Amino acid sequence: MARARKTEECLDELHRLRGSLPSSEAAEELRTFLRHKSNLVAAKAAQLAREYELYDLRAELVEAFDRFMHDASKTDRGCSAKTEIVRALEALGAPEGTVFLAGIRHVQMEGSFGPSIDTAAGLRAASAMGLVHMNHPDAMLEIVTLLVDREADARVGAVRALGWSGRPESVPLLRLKALGVDPSVDVMGECFTTLLAIAPGTSVDFVSTYLDSPDAAIAEAAALALGESHQPAAVDALVNRWGVHPPDTLRSALISALALARTDSAFEFLFSRIATANEKVAGEVISALAMYRHDDRICGRLSAIVESRGSETLQQAFSYSFSRT
Repeated sequence: MARARKTEECLDELHRLRGSLPSSEAAEELRTFLRHKSNLVAAKAAQLAREYELYDLRAELVEAFDRFMHDASKTDRGCSAKTEIVRALEALGAPEGTVFLAGIRHVQMEGSFGPSIDTAAGLRAASAMGLVHMNHPDAMLEIVTLLVDREADARVGAVRALGWSGRPESVPLLRLKALGVDPSVDVMGECFTTLLAIAPGTSVDFVSTYLDSPDAAIAEAAALALGESHQPAAVDALVNRWGVHPPDTLRSALISALALARTDSAFEFLFSRIATANEKVAGEVISALAMYRHDDRICGRLSAIVESRGSETLQQAFSYSFSRT
């Protein structure tokens, strides 16, 4: 009888196998690894199936998912196998509604050094995306439930799934979620980003209201989402908020957001701050623009502005932030 390979040996073999994929022989080996009792081995095999788009392994992925659902906290500690399997099935476009519904409803409490923790939040998030991509008739109902999940990672997954759904009800649902002020700033930030991506015309004004949030972290998340949207109206909102004397924490967020906007108007505003603001603010702007150190146009403008100010402090800040060595 052949000796069962240990987990460490299988993981090493999977690392070696990566170089042979997507050959049919290597794919056949992955079938064996998906049947391995170790959740870590099955998770790695599922990850490779997703990465190399191995559509022929969908049946084995479903079989492995069902196996790890039994006595889940023992057979799949950390929920790593089931989560990677669902991610693979979703990426492969497998219409496995039964798997995705089981995944989005699964809670897996496991012991820790303190209170028990739920390790299935990532699985629920991945399952939500699977339901959306297969256009499951119950997708929106399940995602609404996930929006109020007790785990922030699951709620973030629900927001992302709404963004991908393309359904007209996604926008009001996301607005309602933001209006409720989720306790996680990550969820709030995801709401802002998703709204600006799927409905920019109507969302800039809505997200801009959060620049005045008493919660500094939420105000910063709104600023960064506006900047990353690259919308001219969003840049205008950030500049306008600057004009009403923002607190230091928000000012720093506005600087970062405008640097991320990558529009001419945003750059011009930041250049003007370097030229006229006090050295502290001008230095913050220089640091925020350091991501463009390899852009000769921006480097040239900044160099000229700093030179015209005749400030040794700003010259040192520019030299430090824009060094290409």
